Amino acid sequence: MFRPVLSAYREAFSGLDRAIWLLSLTTLVNRSGTMVLPFLVLYLTQKQGFVATDAGKALGIYGLGGVLGSYLGGWLCDRISARRVMVGSLALAGIGFITLGQLESRAAILVNIFLLALVAEGFRPANSAALAAAAPPELRTRAFALNRLAVNLGMSLGPTIGGFLAMIDYDWLFLVDGASSLFAAGVLAVAFHAEDRQAGEAPKAAAAAERSPWRDRPFLAMMALFFLLAMITFQMASTFPLTLRDLYGFHEGRIGLVMAVNTVIIVLFEMVLVHRVSALDPLRLVGIGGFVFGLGMALLPFGSGFLYAAFTVVVWTIGEMLAFPMSAGAVASRAGEANMGLYMGLYTLSFEGAWVFAPVIGTWVYQVYGAKTLWVGCGVAGVVLLIGFYGVSSWSRSLR
Repeated sequence: MFRPVLSAYREAFSGLDRAIWLLSLTTLVNRSGTMVLPFLVLYLTQKQGFVATDAGKALGIYGLGGVLGSYLGGWLCDRISARRVMVGSLALAGIGFITLGQLESRAAILVNIFLLALVAEGFRPANSAALAAAAPPELRTRAFALNRLAVNLGMSLGPTIGGFLAMIDYDWLFLVDGASSLFAAGVLAVAFHAEDRQAGEAPKAAAAAERSPWRDRPFLAMMALFFLLAMITFQMASTFPLTLRDLYGFHEGRIGLVMAVNTVIIVLFEMVLVHRVSALDPLRLVGIGGFVFGLGMALLPFGSGFLYAAFTVVVWTIGEMLAFPMSAGAVASRAGEANMGLYMGLYTLSFEGAWVFAPVIGTWVYQVYGAKTLWVGCGVAGVVLLIGFYGVSSWSRSLR
């Protein structure tokens, strides 16, 4: 009975190169140390005397720094090794987190937050570019799925530990977060030292011959669609918990349990699902995933109780598992070897940009027009994503 299940998991994880596992391990260590950001608003308001609106602006400053950092990180990847960019990003972010916990001046705190985002968010495109380079085209989607598994495991562990550290002393929160980034930088630097030395300056030599992403019209259309996908995805961090509190009457503990359903499903099933569908058109799968994601959100205001809320999470999690690993793989396949970093930087930029706008627009719609309008609107956005990605897929095929 269990043999076919075990075989499916073995196939899903087999064949991935050592470099892919090391990159994902680094991501796991890094994301397990993601402790400061979930508690930054609380720290600024409780310990530094910020009012809520000023703390919100501080998060906006982090978002702006992240937008610039994503582009800069991708640009640097095409000029130096992506792994060197990751090591630099992790090391500087570690120093930035430790420094942030020692500052008292409001201006210094805001400058530090911006610079921290600038260096920390350069890790994402560099990590994606390194994964794409380490995996052959037929394994790239699974490589990105393994990395997402590491992200989800780390993001489950980090805030949990961070919450306990914040209860003891916020100084420990900043220190442990910074130390985890420095440790991840050390692991990556040691593990890939020899390979980086052999890689030399190869990316620079080929850079001029590659297609620019700014002139790749199907890719730019994909970026617009990714931005829309991210806009509805990031409602999970703002209006989703508000809806569970206001419409469902859930307290914080129950909201956390509902959201944990997402992580459990991803950890248990995403690699197997991605392995099963990896031969299909990735852009069309992203479109289907975006539609299912929007559908799960649109169902939210039409029920009540824990089981129904968990059911909606199951639906949009299936969409997430189809959309996100496939989207990264589609971008990597479209990019040339020399411009991989810039393509991945712009891909990350579409999500970083959405992080700036999604909470603002989502909470405005929620307050002015209500929860039903917001979530049905997300369902409509899912239909747009389905049509849009099918259209871009056909457009891309016609240009080959």
